[in-house]
Amino acid sequence: MIKMEDSAGGKILAVVSIKKDRVSGGAPIFFASNEEEQEKVASYLSRILDAMVHDLENGTYILVKH
Repeated sequence: MIKMEDSAGGKILAVVSIKKDRVSGGAPIFFASNEEEQEKVASYLSRILDAMVHDLENGTYILVKH
């Protein structure tokens, strides 16, 4: 499970995933149907939320505000 705050003081604002069965938690979760859509949604959200995108390399991106 992903926590809303990491140990460095940043906050996870959103999760973008293509793996519905592997994601849960307190942050808003956006599901994409493929990797192309996932990258597009993560990119748009990063601009809207002024956040950094981090690829967890397991089918999930997190957007973090530092």
